[in-house]
Amino acid sequence: MKYIINNKAYEVVIIRKANKNTYIRIKEDLKIYVTTSYFTSSNKIKLLLDNNLLNLEKMLNRAQNKKERSELFYFLGRSYDIIIVPSLDIVIDDYIYVKSYDYLNKWLKKKTMEIFKERLDYIYNLFTEDIAYPCLKIRKMTSRWGVCNRVKQSITLNSELIKYGYEQIDYVIVHELSHFVYFDHSKNFWLTVNKYCPNYKQIRKSLKEG
Repeated sequence: MKYIINNKAYEVVIIRKANKNTYIRIKEDLKIYVTTSYFTSSNKIKLLLDNNLLNLEKMLNRAQNKKERSELFYFLGRSYDIIIVPSLDIVIDDYIYVKSYDYLNKWLKKKTMEIFKERLDYIYNLFTEDIAYPCLKIRKMTSRWGVCNRVKQSITLNSELIKYGYEQIDYVIVHELSHFVYFDHSKNFWLTVNKYCPNYKQIRKSLKEG
């Protein structure tokens, strides 16, 4: 099944299960995945897509942005072309000149830890609340930008954050540190986030849009 959005045809993958509800997702392959019941007709699916056209456009935009970030080399909010120069370690200008992709990956891992630690130190010192200084962990995550563990007094940041700017990195750190004050997403929690990151709503939106 094909579905047209802005004069472009997208493949619709229909997954039938013993579901009561119908769910629509768009993945990085830019296909529209519809999970529905065994009894939902193609006409009903088409009508559902028509009724959710604006949401589909937003979902496609997010998926395209995510796909682009996975295919290009992004560092601190900017994309770079990589040029291999065996005689250099690494030089960052309008391009990234580096002796090998393996060296680039090792450099990026080290740089990510340095930058995240630097931003954590800075933001932690802004907090007037009495919270423990957390152990910083970094790993790649598919559905979360950060995780707070109050028992182990640690925060884990998504390594993919290094592709974004300092504004996004700082927001995620503020978010996770605020969980040491309020472990839920209550009004008081968001007031704490707002205290240290007044434009958090716009930043959250930019992260959702990819």
